[in-house]
Amino acid sequence: MTATLAEPEAPAADAPQPARRRRTPITWVQRGGLTTLLFLVPTLVIFGVFSWTPIVEAVVMSFQKTNLVTAPVFVGWSNFEAVFRDPVFWIAIRNTGYFAFLALIFGYPLPLVAAVLMSEFTRMKGFYSVLAYLPVVIPPVVSVLLWKIFYDAGPTGVFNSILGWFGIPPQPWIQDATTAMPSLVLEATWAGAGGTIIIYLAALTSVAPELYDAAEVDGASIWGKIWHVTLPQLRGILFITLILQIIATAQVFLQPFLFTGGGPANSTTTILLLIYQYAFTNSLGVGVGKATALSLMLAVFLAVLSIVYFRVTKRWSDN
Repeated sequence: MTATLAEPEAPAADAPQPARRRRTPITWVQRGGLTTLLFLVPTLVIFGVFSWTPIVEAVVMSFQKTNLVTAPVFVGWSNFEAVFRDPVFWIAIRNTGYFAFLALIFGYPLPLVAAVLMSEFTRMKGFYSVLAYLPVVIPPVVSVLLWKIFYDAGPTGVFNSILGWFGIPPQPWIQDATTAMPSLVLEATWAGAGGTIIIYLAALTSVAPELYDAAEVDGASIWGKIWHVTLPQLRGILFITLILQIIATAQVFLQPFLFTGGGPANSTTTILLLIYQYAFTNSLGVGVGKATALSLMLAVFLAVLSIVYFRVTKRWSDN
């Protein structure tokens, strides 16, 4: 005689559900909320002191006239008006936009082209990756000082000597207002392209080889495979690097500061360099109000740009 196991009865559909326990401060403490808060307090204090406190003080100082010694005087929007009246401010905006334009035209597609070419190599791919990333390892100040020697305008300069082999006369490079900004973009592209190349190489490994095989069966050339397969598959990565490059070019400071100091004739003065000049060039503390006002305007611009970026990427993810 075999015994049969009775199946458990399913709860009735109209059976009352157990009431959820109402959250109160006492239940929050009982569930470990106080312990969690105690662990968070040091992080919140450090983040507030070293991140938000300077931001709040900068906002306050943008509405004050101060030399960092005597008591500050509230001047309202005078610092912002002084920045807008400064003709160098508009020159700095134009130069920063010019730097960003050249960096996007020449410096943005170069890492992608290099990554695609390197991905085709089956041998010594690691060596080429290390070679591409090597400029990123070099300290930025060392890179600028090294390229400053290369940009020697004399006939014995490194770059001018190479041009002389092909019968090209010496170029002024950073000593001329016309060629100074392109020269800065060239060095910045060389210094920062390695990290982007590594990102693209990693992204290319996620592209299914079957897509290239299908494109080859359809008779696509190498440029056709890049246009119809590679670029669509890397759309998200390309957009992220584009936004990051725009943000980085809006804050360019090191190259114009060390190469030319903003010259010749303010042809390489950027927004961040102008902020430095306001605060430290004439007399320490005299232009702090203008510097913080311009910093606040730059921060608002980058914040708006970041919001647009997040909105666009969210729309892509929803689709």
